[in-house]
Amino acid sequence: MHLRGVVLPDDEVRDLWVHDGLVTDEPVPGAETLCDAGWIVPGLVDAHCHVGIRYGGGHEDRDGAVAQAETERDAGALLLRDAGSPIDTRFIDDHDELPRIIRAGRHIARPKRYIRELGIELDDERDLPDIVAEQARFGDGWVKIVGDWIDRSVGDLRPLWSDAILKDAIEAAHANGARVTAHVFGEDALPGLINAGIDCLEHGTGLTDDTVAMMVEHGTALVPTLINIDTFPDIADGAGKFPTYAAHMRDLHRRVRGTVANAYDAGVPIYAGTDAGGSIRHGRIADEITALTAAGLSPHDALGAASWNARTWLGRPSITPGAPADFVVYREDPRINPAMLTAPQWVVLRGRVVESGPVTGHR
Repeated sequence: MHLRGVVLPDDEVRDLWVHDGLVTDEPVPGAETLCDAGWIVPGLVDAHCHVGIRYGGGHEDRDGAVAQAETERDAGALLLRDAGSPIDTRFIDDHDELPRIIRAGRHIARPKRYIRELGIELDDERDLPDIVAEQARFGDGWVKIVGDWIDRSVGDLRPLWSDAILKDAIEAAHANGARVTAHVFGEDALPGLINAGIDCLEHGTGLTDDTVAMMVEHGTALVPTLINIDTFPDIADGAGKFPTYAAHMRDLHRRVRGTVANAYDAGVPIYAGTDAGGSIRHGRIADEITALTAAGLSPHDALGAASWNARTWLGRPSITPGAPADFVVYREDPRINPAMLTAPQWVVLRGRVVESGPVTGHR
């Protein structure tokens, strides 16, 4: 096929051809023109989602996981970083019509310190380095640990791991060729995670000026999952037995946009992730891009956080000769008219056009 349009991120009007599922800048005889105008964006990335966790909780079956991946694809999310799943989704790799998934294995937590039945629960924290190494070998270059969660004995968020164990665990992951990311809501777990060499923080609502500076020094990335943070007031409303925790969650929610803006202004690398699965429906990457813009990212950087910048971070190509033909075409510039993000004109995955209309998150 042949396409002509404004190719992002360079804002250049270019002709692109697709042959055998790959991008080429050499004309292909007989290629059918898909579009001769529009904005061509490298396939979107949801850098924090959970294919395999059912909306509302629990494990998905295979059909449900496929439906979740289809929903992401139809929204233009053609690369997914699965930040922890209770099921093995490798069978999705056999489906050429579905997005590629970069897996982090299962969440690693302590007993009664995370959502039940989703993660691996360690009675003894000294087992963390070995389990991290195991999950590093199982995953696709990432490991997911739970950095903090409510401790019911104190009634508020508390770290799950000692600083020394975190350092050993992250070194074990790196020795096995994997990066480590951590779920973290509050303030107290952040210094230990960052100083231990964590590669990424999920949510990061408790970041302060000091821990933002530490992230910049260590090159730690942030995936803020803003549409998930919007559920914090509901979480607080359901935490009647723990008023301190409830107040803490409301405060983290109240200041999250400023927290993200501060990290962005300081130069922390920020990527878009929805946390789809569980309490967030799949197919909402457009909402997360809009939320990042509202938090202070430029429209260009917010889109890049869910496209070309995220692809580079995850080691996947954008629109370059020889790369898989994964891109989304919009009638208008989605940076100027964000409504375009929910109404892609064309979604192309591995050189095949995906039939899609207006997108609303579901499943």
